[in-house]
Amino acid sequence: MDNTFLETTIRKTIPAGKYINEMSQPFRDKFLNKMRVYPMDKKIIKKLTEYAKDLVIIVFSAEWCKDCAENLPVLAILAKEAGIDVFVFGGLKTNPLDKKEKWSIPPSPPEVKKFNVQRIPHIIIFNKNGKELGVIIENPKPGISLEKEIFNILQLSVE
Repeated sequence: MDNTFLETTIRKTIPAGKYINEMSQPFRDKFLNKMRVYPMDKKIIKKLTEYAKDLVIIVFSAEWCKDCAENLPVLAILAKEAGIDVFVFGGLKTNPLDKKEKWSIPPSPPEVKKFNVQRIPHIIIFNKNGKELGVIIENPKPGISLEKEIFNILQLSVE
């Protein structure tokens, strides 16, 4: 992927905080509450701030998704606290009429096929040049916070 493709992709998304604030109820309150109570690792936030200007995170999400409700608020906090650009493709809907197709397009964006999204949240970490650095699907690894897993991906990408 190149920078032009990443820029085009970003134009089709919405910033994480705005996505949450524009959700319908009761989903919005659930996501906002998670943001209020999440125990963010301040040491990791400080380290992530050093990478922020070089990163873009793209997330595929849906209001109804339990794992999205756990992880998207954390990404919104990262956007606010660490200055990382986090953009969301929201509104994903499964396709109950065609088991061969995971997502109904529309309302799900066609990018679900480009990025081979099977489960959500589907979190893709890019550098600003459009190089994919890593992917987190549904949840971080057991015992690791989302912010720590993102940091680990970044550490591996610079080695």
